Amino acid sequence: MKDKEILDEKGLARRKILVGTGALAAGATLSQFSGLLKPAAATGGKTEKWPWPYKKLDPAETAEIAYNEWYRVFCGAAVINSVFSQLREKVGEPYVSFPSDAFVFLEGGQVGWGTICGSPAGANIVANLIIGPRIAGADAGHFIAADIMQWYSEAKLPTYTPRKPRLTSEIPTTTSDSPLCHISVGKWMKAADKALKSPERKDRCARVAASTAYRLVELLNQWHAGDYESTGDFSCAAEFGITGQFNCMDCHGADVPEPPVMKKS
Repeated sequence: MKDKEILDEKGLARRKILVGTGALAAGATLSQFSGLLKPAAATGGKTEKWPWPYKKLDPAETAEIAYNEWYRVFCGAAVINSVFSQLREKVGEPYVSFPSDAFVFLEGGQVGWGTICGSPAGANIVANLIIGPRIAGADAGHFIAADIMQWYSEAKLPTYTPRKPRLTSEIPTTTSDSPLCHISVGKWMKAADKALKSPERKDRCARVAASTAYRLVELLNQWHAGDYESTGDFSCAAEFGITGQFNCMDCHGADVPEPPVMKKS
């Protein structure tokens, strides 16, 4: 058997199809891949160019979209859609082809696991697609993502009040000291004395998504104008030699992992 490479327009290997098991099997496989390759060809391969173009957005309008989208696709996809739905109109591709709804899995701290909240996770996806990968030297996307994580942990959320809230009762604000869903939601539920499935908790999370979208666009607009400066704090990792922040005690208690001491060469 030999590996046959399908090449794109630039001659770069994109996929390898195992052939030699018969013309019928190979033909069926090629037929399936042709359906995947045609959309990319139709857009001139624009979805593969990174970073993506950005135009200044209104933070309040973005927050309002995120708030309402939460009730359709929850936190992560709501934040992504709040930005990309506008850029579809202002820019076109690659935003038109981007499947934002696919990120519904970010809900509940990643499919209900309570890990990183979908709102900052969605914001991080947006920032890095627009600004570019850190490995290419575009550090702003990395730092905006870090700033969002720190802001989310330190802000009294939600910070944004919808123009037309679906729930008119008072929604308390709390500080999570963590980007983790179960910590953020858990502290809020304790302060508000509301259950996970309560309308108040749901609206709180919708407002948190809106608040995060608002802050994200503020930072993207600063970057677009050339005025962005990171406020992220990485001193914990520098001091202790392990990735992390000074917010680990809620989960770890005395069991915070300690990395081995690096020997000097």
